[in-house]
Amino acid sequence: MKAVLLDATEGIVASAKRDVAMYCDHPGWAEADANEWWETVGALVPELLASAHVTSADVAGVATTGMVPAILCLDAQGRPLRRAILQSDARATDEIREIGEALGDLDLLALTGSVLSQQSVAPTALWLSRHEPDVWSRTASIQGSYDWLARRLGALAHVEHNWAIESGLYDMDLAPLAAMQEVTDIRWPVLLDVRTPASLVGEVSADAAEATGLATGTAIVVGGADHVLSAYGAGLVNQGDCLVKLGGASDILVVSDSVFLDARLYLDSHPMEGKWLPNGCTATAGSLLRWEQAIFSGAPLDELDAQASSSGPGALLALPYFLGEKTPLHDPDLRGVLLGLNLTTTRGDIHRAFLEGIAYAVRSHFEVFAEGGLEVGTTRITNGGSKSRLWREILASVLDRDLVSIVDHPGASYGAAVIAGLGVGVINDWSYVAGSLASGETISPNRGQVALYDERYGQYRELTIATRPFSHALARANR
Repeated sequence: MKAVLLDATEGIVASAKRDVAMYCDHPGWAEADANEWWETVGALVPELLASAHVTSADVAGVATTGMVPAILCLDAQGRPLRRAILQSDARATDEIREIGEALGDLDLLALTGSVLSQQSVAPTALWLSRHEPDVWSRTASIQGSYDWLARRLGALAHVEHNWAIESGLYDMDLAPLAAMQEVTDIRWPVLLDVRTPASLVGEVSADAAEATGLATGTAIVVGGADHVLSAYGAGLVNQGDCLVKLGGASDILVVSDSVFLDARLYLDSHPMEGKWLPNGCTATAGSLLRWEQAIFSGAPLDELDAQASSSGPGALLALPYFLGEKTPLHDPDLRGVLLGLNLTTTRGDIHRAFLEGIAYAVRSHFEVFAEGGLEVGTTRITNGGSKSRLWREILASVLDRDLVSIVDHPGASYGAAVIAGLGVGVINDWSYVAGSLASGETISPNRGQVALYDERYGQYRELTIATRPFSHALARANR
């Protein structure tokens, strides 16, 4: 979890972060404890205030952001009934298939902006009704991660625009999609009202003030999805502006001045009215590297990068489907593959193959944008993975395009802070973010490697097709 304190004139005056746990109790599962999120907020806010030498009375407003569409099952008082199910969770494969078959005649892409996938909430709800009926029967409402945090602070119960359209439970006009609820044939909680970023949605309650150090009555502003606000904070305001986020997963977002629909992607609304953010998300990126570190006895990533720099490009071929794959394949039953191992293979070879495999997954999204006629312009790169110069070099060569690094991007929390400022009127222009963060080194493709990576990318796609039946069989056997 990250938090920032923003002064509209001076910029970021304080930031803080804490690690929180992710739970993977079974293959393909991804959960987190929402109560740990709340406790962490209580630790971060006082740290921000102390670091900036200000008091809670100086805070004009607060907004929240987080992964989407995480699912929290809440009782009538808004208390979590179980851990949150995260957006990378892939447990509801059977339910995705069942609902897809039942709604085969319905154009979900046109109705909701996205196709049925593991991002959709209905399959997970159906899974919960079957496997945790006690939890589902007591569920009075469902919310996403950041909307629940706002509610815990004192906001009215709501869901934010992008959670709504990515959930598949609402149509493009933000009305509940009755057909999606009816086809599951389960009791559904009442779907909450949808609010848009920068809307005022309540005030910090006395209880929340005591728990966090914020002042009672502080304005709460609707924030947004983490990938959307991270992109906005990075300065994506014009048609074609692109951001690649190398975090736990990879997010690839491009600004469009009109609705851009493709069954292989997701569609989010840009915080600025009238703009859209077609985007994709790989299931793994940094999360795969953390798994690799664990396998290699906790080896530091800079050490692995150094070893990989001495390895030849394309020596191995990796499919990074360690949590299945989200876009553009929408296949939660894909599994990871490492091809080309031999007795001379080094740790550096394996690490480089993972970096390359994730880069190939990113490239597949650029092809979808091009096929749909969306011309990608300036491409920025952020998040933890962007600190690896080797990874940026590999990605630039795989994409065959320049990459502009954003120096120390504070993440989605910065976008949320700007939107809090917009909501309470201390910031007046949505273009505030343009150029507000420092640009770093521009990485250009290695001309000597572009052709090789082009060949390997073709093999990556062929290997995905060839291994799919075996991945599916193993996934079924180990479910």
